[in-house]
Amino acid sequence: MLNPLSNKNNIKKGLYLVPTPIGNLGDITFRAVEILKRSDFILCEDTRVTKNLLNKFKIKQNLISNHKFNETKNLPKVLDLLKNDKIISLVSDAGTPGISDPGAILINECLKHDINVIPLPGPSAVSTALSGSGFSEKYLFYGFFPEKEKIIKDSLTMLSKLDLSVIFFVSPKKINKTIPHIKNYFKNRRVVICREMSKFYEEYLRSSVDELSIFSKEPKGELTVVISEKKFIKKTSQILSESDKNNIKKMINKLSTKEITDLISQNSDVSKKEIYKYCLKLKNEN
Repeated sequence: MLNPLSNKNNIKKGLYLVPTPIGNLGDITFRAVEILKRSDFILCEDTRVTKNLLNKFKIKQNLISNHKFNETKNLPKVLDLLKNDKIISLVSDAGTPGISDPGAILINECLKHDINVIPLPGPSAVSTALSGSGFSEKYLFYGFFPEKEKIIKDSLTMLSKLDLSVIFFVSPKKINKTIPHIKNYFKNRRVVICREMSKFYEEYLRSSVDELSIFSKEPKGELTVVISEKKFIKKTSQILSESDKNNIKKMINKLSTKEITDLISQNSDVSKKEIYKYCLKLKNEN
């Protein structure tokens, strides 16, 4: 394994995964700036975007363009630099590299060759959106919303069954095509659409999924969509509808009280407690 310590600057040699601000440049960490200054090379998605960040902090380092179209081609060169004790930082245009951004291929190759991979904590659109949503901290981050119909159907069918918060990245050009799918698969939940997070015009659009409407014009900036866990909307009605009562009567001698309660509650505004009480009442009458 490569010697983890470097005489230069007394920091570990290897590949550093350096998060960069998702909007406000003031969100970069002291450690991230220090690592970028000490790096021999910086791998970046778009050299223009990264240069703006580096100029802000008076950092002048060698940049290597590294995006999804050339990531594989870059591998031999980057691995050779790392094996020769160079310190390399990997950054994305915004947020944490390797999460819905280039990086996974390089990281896995480094691990295969016993090259140190050092992730730094820092800005992330996923954690920022989730913390501002107020939804369950138990969540699943899917990545960019799927595009192909079969993948949409298979993925959303699976995700809709999970009692977790679900997070997607969505392009502003595709948000209006995405909303009908959200309404179809995630009924009776809440949703927050986060736009321009940490920037001056940041916006958190909060709604029930059922009342969510399409945008009248294309929004600016990348969007992070957070859908609540299943149980977020409390069931407040205390009165069972006649339809619910009739359905319960049909099932009362076929299923357990718990099974009936679970089934009825899926499509009823009445709390499970009230449904359960009605089931017990019917059983006692029988």
